[in-house]
Amino acid sequence: MLALFQQHPGYFIAVATLLGLVVGSFLNVVIHRLPKILQAQWAAEFADDDANTEKKYNLAFPASHCPSCNAPIKPWQNLPLISWLMLKGRCTSCKVKIHWRYPAVELATGLLTGFAAWYMGVGAPVMYVFLAIWILVALIAIDIDCYLLPDSLTLPLLWAGLIANSMGWFTDLDSALWGAVAGYMSLWLIFWLFKLATGKEGMGYGDFKLLAALGAWMGWQALPMIILISSFVGAALGILAIVISGRDKAKPIPFGPYLAIAGLLVFFFEDFIRQAIPLFAGL
Repeated sequence: MLALFQQHPGYFIAVATLLGLVVGSFLNVVIHRLPKILQAQWAAEFADDDANTEKKYNLAFPASHCPSCNAPIKPWQNLPLISWLMLKGRCTSCKVKIHWRYPAVELATGLLTGFAAWYMGVGAPVMYVFLAIWILVALIAIDIDCYLLPDSLTLPLLWAGLIANSMGWFTDLDSALWGAVAGYMSLWLIFWLFKLATGKEGMGYGDFKLLAALGAWMGWQALPMIILISSFVGAALGILAIVISGRDKAKPIPFGPYLAIAGLLVFFFEDFIRQAIPLFAGL
C-alpha cells in the first residue's frame, strides 16, 4: 500500500481526504460531548460526588441520536456529507434542521487532511500533521461554542509537536522546546498586564497552552507571525460581526480559533506570507 501511494500520490490524497471526512464525523461527536463530559466532571468534583460520570455519558455512549427528538441515527444516516445531503439537512424523524456546522466540520477536516497529504506527500511526518489538524478543528469548534480549550486536546497537541521535532521533522528540538515556553509565557504576560491595567481577564489559560503547542510544532521563530495574524484576523472578524450581525460588543470573542487558523496558515504558507506581505518579511 505504501509503495502504491508513493507511485500514485493521487490515491494517497484521495484516501487521506476520505479519512478526513470520516474523522470529521467523529470530531462532531467530540465537539458536542467533550465539553458536557468535562462540565459534569467539574460539577461532580465540587459536589464531592463519587459517581463515575464518564460511564454514563462519554464519547461512545449513548449511541448517536438526534439532539432534538433523541431518535437513533442509523448507519446509513451517518455517512459524512452524503447523509446530510440525502436527508436534505433534516432529521428523518422530527424534521428539525441539522445544524450546518456538522457537514462544515466534516468538509473542513476532509479538505485540510487532503491538502496536507498533497503538500507533504507520503511519510510518517504527514500522519502527525493529520493529528494536529484534527485536534485544531475540534478546538476551534469547541472554543466557538463554549469558550473552552480542553487540556485533553491542547496538551497532547503540545507533546506531539515536541515528539515530532525530537526527530527534526518540522524544526529542531531546541526551537520547539523554547517555542513551547515562549508561546505560553508570551500570552501569560499579556494576560496579566491586561488584568493589572483593566481588572479584567482578556483571555483564558487554554489560549496560553494552545500557543505553546503551536510553538512546539513550529519553533519560537514562528510565534510573532502567528500572534500578529491571529490578532489581525480576530480584530477584522470581530468588527465585521458587530457591523453585519449586530453582535454585542460586550460579549467576549474566543481567541483560540484565530490562533489555530493562524497556526495552520503559518505552518503551510509561512514562506509565501513573508514574500507577499512586507510586514512579515522581517519576522
